[in-house]
Amino acid sequence: MNSGTALVLAGAASLLMASLLTACAAITETLTVDFVYVASSKAAGANNYGQIDVFEINSESGKMRQIPASPFPSGGRLPIAETVSSDNQNLFVANQDDNNIVQFVIGTDGKLYPFNTVNTPGIFPLAVTANKSNLFVVDLYQPLPICSDADPCSGSIAVYPINPATSSNPVTLGTPVTNSAVGGAYWPLTAPNGTDIIVPTAVNIVASGSYVFVTAYDCGPTCLPPVPPAVGYVYGFSVGSGGALSPIPGSPFAAGGHPTGVASDSTSTYLYVTDSANADVLGFMIGSNGALTALSGSPFPAGNQPSAIVVDPVYPYVYVTNALDATVSAYSMSGGVLTNLGTYTVGTDPVAIGIDPSTEHFLFTANFLGNTVNGFELSTTAGTLLNSQFSPFSASTNPTAVAAIPHNGTGGGIAK
Repeated sequence: MNSGTALVLAGAASLLMASLLTACAAITETLTVDFVYVASSKAAGANNYGQIDVFEINSESGKMRQIPASPFPSGGRLPIAETVSSDNQNLFVANQDDNNIVQFVIGTDGKLYPFNTVNTPGIFPLAVTANKSNLFVVDLYQPLPICSDADPCSGSIAVYPINPATSSNPVTLGTPVTNSAVGGAYWPLTAPNGTDIIVPTAVNIVASGSYVFVTAYDCGPTCLPPVPPAVGYVYGFSVGSGGALSPIPGSPFAAGGHPTGVASDSTSTYLYVTDSANADVLGFMIGSNGALTALSGSPFPAGNQPSAIVVDPVYPYVYVTNALDATVSAYSMSGGVLTNLGTYTVGTDPVAIGIDPSTEHFLFTANFLGNTVNGFELSTTAGTLLNSQFSPFSASTNPTAVAAIPHNGTGGGIAK
């Protein structure tokens, strides 16, 4: 064989290998069904920012793999909560210790690009949710000068209008809506007795957009030991024109001892609240004016210290993380009533849970003390769970929250 022939053969082999690699990359891209964003509260580095791990879910095995360049800085310290915009092109991250919300544009490859940072009206954001029109932010304390960990006060909720995307910009956050009753951009969570401190824990906007609910508990006049027996509440608000909130008649509603998570079904008919103090799930019917009525059979048993909850938007199933047991409880849902389908082991201290928004076929949990993410394949006919291939998956230190978007080109159009 002469050198010219060898060069031709070598060139052909290189072209063949390149073609195979391109084909493999295309197959891998096709098999990615969702991108999952997992906030973690601790990270190395001078700024001590938290991190966002970005996983892609394989549509056949459910395997979760971190994308190139992951993790990304969260833009602040102690990222505690996440939500995505309704167009799946933006991720909003609440960084508690920096009192801010960071907006990231999501690329078609799942990567995150910081776009905007806003300070919350109150002190220490801890929960966020969004729909097409508004971003709702719950703060641990109201925006009063005297409020701090040393001198706590009750929490509050604020509303940011979401301005639609344009040809040159993604969605943007408007100025927080003013509550004329208090002369500020927040709605206080006031104790029924008018004096005790109310500690919020979670927030949910129903699918219709008509009502937003905040779970909270009463920790007495000072929040210092001895704390009185735990009393939990759900604060309900009607969402008016421009995002202004109005308390729902009868709010706040009794909700066990220490509510930790809240979720509603896709028809805006049922609301579910996890109660850590009593190891159960409270079920409510949402009335025509937003008022809550306890469902027959409620509360429904859960594991020890239930911490988070998700309702499948398509199939009649509900899933709850149990922090102390390191498990997930699965339930079927019929007429709002929950029936236990089984319990599944996850990593230590699960604190957040989600379902893939593309097929509703995969479920994942963030395990705070385990520094892991568990993945499951969800049976759409039985509601049972099967471990995804190679689950659990390593995450950054102390994961706190999860959010996800479908793949298939629904990111923000930026890919680098």
